[in-house]
Amino acid sequence: MPKIGTRKLYVLLKNDFSKENLHIGRDRLFQLLRSNYLLIPRRHSYFKTTNSRHWMKKYPNIIKEKELKCSEKVWVADITYLKTKEKNYYLHLITDAYSKKIVGYELSDNLQTASTLKALKQAIKNRVYKHSLIHHSDRGLQYCSKEYTETLRKSDILISMTENSDPYENAVAERVNGILKYEFGLIDTFENFKNLSQQLDQSIYYYN
Repeated sequence: MPKIGTRKLYVLLKNDFSKENLHIGRDRLFQLLRSNYLLIPRRHSYFKTTNSRHWMKKYPNIIKEKELKCSEKVWVADITYLKTKEKNYYLHLITDAYSKKIVGYELSDNLQTASTLKALKQAIKNRVYKHSLIHHSDRGLQYCSKEYTETLRKSDILISMTENSDPYENAVAERVNGILKYEFGLIDTFENFKNLSQQLDQSIYYYN
């Protein structure tokens, strides 16, 4: 199975490990593959999806040094691009910072707020707990827009944003992007939107 990601490989092998009474978790499998030089090397690429040079209100980073002890305390949001032979598409993601579970996503051919909102509304619809929640993102137009911030406020969700362009201020979101692309093969160029969408749905299902 060429280019299969470690997380997907673990799902496929988990039952075999149990049958052989082998106690190998996902992290241990990573270590074994890394020590034997079997991990897929990352291909470095860059495509800007954030425009933070705008007049709209920007919010401070209120999750610095915040220790998480359960899910739905902090959500992180990000947008990344995926490729087909036809054109580029944009994946709008909402991820729970504690569980690392993807709680909302939308694949679209644009960077409009309406697409980003679809991912947010999906995440809000799927909420389980009623405790306080922070939404953390970069300072992109979509996240600072009136429509987006009002949706957060109406759902009693606090707003937090990165204070500069340092990706480490939104490290969880960056990490999830990397996992989907490099572990599940979404870095590849797909034939068309349908193929990409099917692979994306399957990848998020296995990842979660």
